[in-house]
Amino acid sequence: MSTSPATVDVRPAADRFPTNIGWLDSKHSFSFGPHYDPDNVGHGLLIVHNDDWVAPGKGFTPHAHQNMEIVTWVLEGQLEHRDSEGNHGRLYPGLAQRMSAGSGITHSEMNGSESEPVHFIQMWVLPDTDGIAPSYEERDLNDALDGGGLVAVASGRGHEGAITIHQSAAVMWAGRLGDGETVDLPDAHRVHLFIAKGDARFADHALTAGDAVRLTDAGEVSLESVGDSEVIVWESAQ
Repeated sequence: MSTSPATVDVRPAADRFPTNIGWLDSKHSFSFGPHYDPDNVGHGLLIVHNDDWVAPGKGFTPHAHQNMEIVTWVLEGQLEHRDSEGNHGRLYPGLAQRMSAGSGITHSEMNGSESEPVHFIQMWVLPDTDGIAPSYEERDLNDALDGGGLVAVASGRGHEGAITIHQSAAVMWAGRLGDGETVDLPDAHRVHLFIAKGDARFADHALTAGDAVRLTDAGEVSLESVGDSEVIVWESAQ
């Protein structure tokens, strides 16, 4: 049983660490690369949450990862993935991608367009087992998202329709919400709410794109969309 006090920590978009190197405009919710704050290294099992814009024809050239569950969620445009296991995918809004780095994998992520930028969220979750064989999975969830509410996107608990992550204590949800639509957030030890598009209201907090809320043992709480919005929610039992 957790002994952590119940907390609601609202993080405005402007408080995120920025990286802007011309072709990449990135905002980091947690410590990442040269940006380090010992009090901001993650929330639960979620340790990277990067909000990236990549210029046309540009991107991340081949680089390596180990022992990490990496989920990528495109908001606008297309992102082209290639890796050392022979996987090749072109990601678009509503297509969930999971790459399990495991014992080691090299991949690249490039803007799939020569004329339009790509906007995506990349999230890293600690696995529950190190050294597994690297693997890749993608799944189109647009039909489920069009039905409203929160949709299980990536799960270590076997949620039907979700891509599988190798972490039984974590689940990612996403929702494309209509004006006035209300959803209940997971009742979990730690919950990370991110407003990817549009505006929403949480308790007495007005939230807009790029804002986040970190919940710890907050119990049953709900979120209301103000106009159309898109939200990403991670729950963690640890």
